Amino acid sequence: MTQNHMTNQTVTRLSPAKINLFLHIIGRRNDGYHNLQTVFRLLDWGDYLHFLPSELVDISGIVECDVSQRAIVLCKQLITISGADSITENLEDNLIFKAAKALLSYAILKEKLPKSLQAISITLDKHLPMGAGLGGGSSNAATTLLALNDLWQFDLTQVELIKIATTIGADVPIFIFEQDAIATGIGEELTAIDLSDQHYLILTPDAHINTAELFAHPKLDRDIATLSIEMIKNKTEDYVQHLNTPFENVFTPVVISLAPAIKEALSYLQGLETQALGTARMTGSGSAVFLPLNASVAIDEKLLAKWVASAPCAAYLVSNL
Repeated sequence: MTQNHMTNQTVTRLSPAKINLFLHIIGRRNDGYHNLQTVFRLLDWGDYLHFLPSELVDISGIVECDVSQRAIVLCKQLITISGADSITENLEDNLIFKAAKALLSYAILKEKLPKSLQAISITLDKHLPMGAGLGGGSSNAATTLLALNDLWQFDLTQVELIKIATTIGADVPIFIFEQDAIATGIGEELTAIDLSDQHYLILTPDAHINTAELFAHPKLDRDIATLSIEMIKNKTEDYVQHLNTPFENVFTPVVISLAPAIKEALSYLQGLETQALGTARMTGSGSAVFLPLNASVAIDEKLLAKWVASAPCAAYLVSNL
């Protein structure tokens, strides 16, 4: 495999947030994970990742060892990450590093590695709060996969990249898919869905509930009836602007019982529902909550500014991607 024309220009990519318009658990799997049903919506708001390619590095002399170790050695030779020091103590635990490692592991297995690759400096410009249910870390991982696949010219398909993404985390595939989708399985089985454009008021209370603790909570409903893909496509009016039965976020009652700050933020948005003509809800397993805004409300800048200023925590006005 040969490398084409090299570039040393910085490549900047939006690493978008996601919201779950609803979120159901439809059963526990034998591997300990849970099967989910949800509709993911990608937003025009997120982190930014800057990729700066530099010198070519000869990787032909890497000592043969197991694939995982070889990929780690390559990562440390090729990848420099800045802006992520506060996220993980150990670089190898960072999702950006894990994404690069997973991509290189796949390239090794598929014998797609050239004799040399460009070293790349990755700078994370973080805007999304961690542990908010907005998919920030997963999005960073997916954005890294997409960018490195292009910069290193591996030419992997979306299907291959989603396969790699699934090994990194359950929310990573949707950001490879790069469009709104119905998701099943652990989040990796994706079906595209066309939804009308939407504006949202998002609140990010300073609270974080451990996801493993939530999944183990005795009051969490883990057996929601499975909905057909066709029903989900045909019933968008029951979960896009409003949230009507049978659609819900199963984590909400558990989370608001454990985190007063999240309950306060959700209550604030619920108080605006009559004017916004939408139903407030939580995304993922929290802590972020959001309110869909009717189109007539979304253009009222004075009203929206008042809502943001009066919010009990950080508030953002965003749209779908």
